[in-house]
Amino acid sequence: MGWNLLWIVFVVCLQACSIGFKKFVWFMSIGYGLGIAAGGAAILCVFFSRLNWLSVFQCAVLLFYGIRLAYFLWSRERNSKAYNEAMKGVSDSTVPMPVMVAMWVFMGALYTMQVSPVFYRLYNGSTDVAVPLIGALISLAGACIEAMADKQKSEQKKKNPGKVAMEGLFRLCRCPNYFGELLMWLGVFIGGLTTYHGIGQWLMAVISFVAICGIMFNGAQRLEKRQSERYGDDPEFNHYCDTTPIIIPFVPLYHLNKKGDR
Repeated sequence: MGWNLLWIVFVVCLQACSIGFKKFVWFMSIGYGLGIAAGGAAILCVFFSRLNWLSVFQCAVLLFYGIRLAYFLWSRERNSKAYNEAMKGVSDSTVPMPVMVAMWVFMGALYTMQVSPVFYRLYNGSTDVAVPLIGALISLAGACIEAMADKQKSEQKKKNPGKVAMEGLFRLCRCPNYFGELLMWLGVFIGGLTTYHGIGQWLMAVISFVAICGIMFNGAQRLEKRQSERYGDDPEFNHYCDTTPIIIPFVPLYHLNKKGDR
């Protein structure tokens, strides 16, 4: 399993996401981006003597994804009136310290598991190119889609704060940023398919990928509910929701909430 080296990645991820002690939600937002970037950087350092161009590329995608996401989320909290308006009433001031510590350890472990396919490719000494390269390219595409979606949404909300983003990538699905994230981690998982040894490595990769899929669909479900509460009386919004897939383009899954829950 490589615990003798994997614990280093875990400790680095913990340090990066400890920003959540300042604000609880940051364990899962800004700390998420920092944790993934830190995990990629830790892998580069741990395996510095045996790096190859493909592993550097894989880690570079993790760094790009994590740093870009952390900066975007930090900037949004500072500058987006629409976001701060939507987050009114969400408070973490009463979260007990034991809960914060438990969340910190859990998220640090999750971020370590998410980058583990890249770790195990180097740890196991795998030298094949085709599958990990395909995975890395899928990850890069997903990271770019998420970045484009975040940028487009910010621009549209700046122009019209009282309207849901419906242009650009949002014509293809209502949550293209979540779709980009799913692609990002699908690529990471695929990149390790030819290197996993033993049930432990497989479980770590599968559990982390299933977890991120669940988190993305749950996030889309909660977003749908919030938007329905705010814009549910707008016929244009309702038509958009009923005709645009919620998270995966061209897949006719339009709603994640029952009609009465929207």
